[in-house]
Amino acid sequence: MRRGEIIAVGSELLLGGRPDTNSLFLTEGLAAVGVEVRYKSVVGDEKADIVAALQVAARRADVVVLTGGLGPTTDDRTREAVAHAIGRPLRRRAEALEWMRRRLAAWGRRLTKAQGRQGLIPVGAEALSNPIGSAPGFYLRWKGAVIAALPGVPSEAEAMFSTALAPRLQAPAAAHGRGVGSGRIDRRVLHTVGLFESELDQRLQRLVTGNRGLKIGFLPSPLGVTISLTLCGAESNKAMDKLVGRVRRLIGASLYAEGAETMEDVVGQALSQRGLCLALAESCTGGLVGHRLTQVSGSSAYLDRVTVCYSNRAKTEWLGVSERLLREHGAVSAQVAAAMAKGIRIKSRVDIGLSVTGIAGPGGG
Repeated sequence: MRRGEIIAVGSELLLGGRPDTNSLFLTEGLAAVGVEVRYKSVVGDEKADIVAALQVAARRADVVVLTGGLGPTTDDRTREAVAHAIGRPLRRRAEALEWMRRRLAAWGRRLTKAQGRQGLIPVGAEALSNPIGSAPGFYLRWKGAVIAALPGVPSEAEAMFSTALAPRLQAPAAAHGRGVGSGRIDRRVLHTVGLFESELDQRLQRLVTGNRGLKIGFLPSPLGVTISLTLCGAESNKAMDKLVGRVRRLIGASLYAEGAETMEDVVGQALSQRGLCLALAESCTGGLVGHRLTQVSGSSAYLDRVTVCYSNRAKTEWLGVSERLLREHGAVSAQVAAAMAKGIRIKSRVDIGLSVTGIAGPGGG
């Protein structure tokens, strides 16, 4: 299995103002062509820092992908840094310049001297065309490793990876220098609710011991725990399908979705399949549950209305919650929550009434 490293270049990524989103799709894209990302580095625009990061990466990874620093300005130094690291000069590539001229002409612009810097490519490298921007990337082999440089603009990086770099990495691994075959990496993401990370880890440990090449990761959040399953060296999807089936049996109903599917998707599907209609009465959440449900296209088929009844008066006037119930049990109680759900169901004339109440602040409201 080939090891990969991503080097994100750009001082703005170290200042906290801009996240490195390129690494997210690159990790998935590289896995699809048999490259497991083992390391990730973020460096500023200083040439010496980029050189140092690249030298380290080339020693421990089979495929190194840099993003950023390919623009026309003086702080774009990835080309110079790569050339310095590998000990090769930069050469102006006629085909890259001609391609840039045609692209700029289509936009009604001329190639400037500054933009001409983007046509400089290390000797021995192959230029990678940019389907939607002006900065070309490049691809080369050095000391047994593949080194590729992509633009930092996310849309350009993703387009160049998909159209130019991924096809080259899909070729037989022998063509890419070291690495024990490209293999296959299958990754699935599962979403759970109601179980702690430690409980999930305990239940799934037997999977790891019985499946060589399987890696399990856990990402807790306020919405639950997301499980990532990564299987290296699988010959087909069937091996991962079997593992997912075992996970479902081990976790049970706490596993509610897979991949990009969300809780609101699952709730909407359940209501639609059963022909049911829902109305919500929210207190401390201020309409948050309704907001999430309405993010799903077509949710009006099963969601009738969302009412925010924050004060006790609103609960009484709009939902019919008795003042006695509020006095005896308080607004934040199971009894009042049940009365709110019943009230919104009757008022809306729907199949299901759902309420949300709780303590939203130090005052207990």
